[in-house]
Amino acid sequence: MADTTVPVFSLTELRKGADQEKFRRCVTEMGVFYLTDYGVREKDHRLAADTAMDFFEHGTPEEKEAVTTKIPTMRRGYSALEAESTAQVTNTGTYTDYSMSYSMGVSGNLFPSQRFETVWTDHFTSLYAAAREAARVVLNATGTYDAGDMDKLLDCDPVLRLRYFPEVPEHRAAEREPRRMAPHYDLSIITLIHQTPCANGFVSLQAEIGGTMVDLPAVPDAVIVLCGAIAPLATQGAVPAPQHHVRAPGAGMREGSDRMSSVFFLRPSTDFTFSVPKARTYGLDVSLDAETATFGEWIGTNYITMHATTES
Repeated sequence: MADTTVPVFSLTELRKGADQEKFRRCVTEMGVFYLTDYGVREKDHRLAADTAMDFFEHGTPEEKEAVTTKIPTMRRGYSALEAESTAQVTNTGTYTDYSMSYSMGVSGNLFPSQRFETVWTDHFTSLYAAAREAARVVLNATGTYDAGDMDKLLDCDPVLRLRYFPEVPEHRAAEREPRRMAPHYDLSIITLIHQTPCANGFVSLQAEIGGTMVDLPAVPDAVIVLCGAIAPLATQGAVPAPQHHVRAPGAGMREGSDRMSSVFFLRPSTDFTFSVPKARTYGLDVSLDAETATFGEWIGTNYITMHATTES
């Protein structure tokens, strides 16, 4: 198992009541952990990833255009290399995300083929079940949950996204642009991340813990669980939403630095309502000018900004 300072928990054991105090400290102090025994097999992750990669590599420009959404507030279908900028959303720069991706949700999907739809729908269903169970143990860990009926909260609007980070070109090496993706927290209840390691050993994903960015290497048979921005809103600020980013390799580490990341965002329904002032006291950046807002209003503006074109 990979060496990591972030603890590893078994979902099966957590549901039995094991490691509760250790888990509570991890959730409240870090907001990130590894999870095993969560009900999704490695071969299913590989099948979904390989299906997307085959489309990335062999899909024609016309086929990719056909599954590129025209709705700026939704993550669906294909997103080309450098088509998005997390830095623009977080006001930390104008550089693009050095990745391409494919995304799906519960509706409004754009599938390139029937086989693709079958593989991804099965994988989505399995990850949705796993994410809901993981979210339950997170939200119950602190004893401060106050977001109403938890079953209703977790019957939500998730997104599954496969990101491929190719080897960076010279102008995107760390010496010139330190990151493939800017620091951010996720707009989710929790996020599950299954990643492939870089062949050359470079660790690209990091999360902020105690003011320091800590490596999150790939761990066999495990996913990373990151608590998202809805977690503090639902637990009276007890659970943080850690910042994380994707580093660029240095010039000497570019070869063999490509990686894949399968990311499942357990997002609340668009009508989930929260207090804007409270969100700000929890350290969340909500620019909406209102006392209360819905999740749909919050995330919609972010997606539009992410896809805005900016001269750099």
